[in-house]
Amino acid sequence: MDIDFNLNDKDLYKEESYTDLKVGAIRNLTPVKADGSLDESRDPIFMGQTQLMSPNGPLPVNCMIDAKSLSEALEKFPEAIKQEVEGLIAKAQEAKEKESSRIIVPGQGL
Repeated sequence: MDIDFNLNDKDLYKEESYTDLKVGAIRNLTPVKADGSLDESRDPIFMGQTQLMSPNGPLPVNCMIDAKSLSEALEKFPEAIKQEVEGLIAKAQEAKEKESSRIIVPGQGL
């Protein structure tokens, strides 16, 4: 097994999570240097997380939030999640249509 498990010390982030314990969470990934100090040359990354209930149980929804601060990420959270959910629904509908339009030829393995 020849897998490289070394972390890239030029691309490290400190992770903080903020949640209201009801709707979802925002992960704040703050760029840091290998010594743990802030890396001012890179922008933070914000990710939104929530869950939708489906007949098969909870469906996790994760998305990037284009923001420079936590307050901006909080403001943009609803729209970012909404766009991600709409994208997931479109992909599911496309897969369903593709499956239903498949031609079954007699004698062909399923």
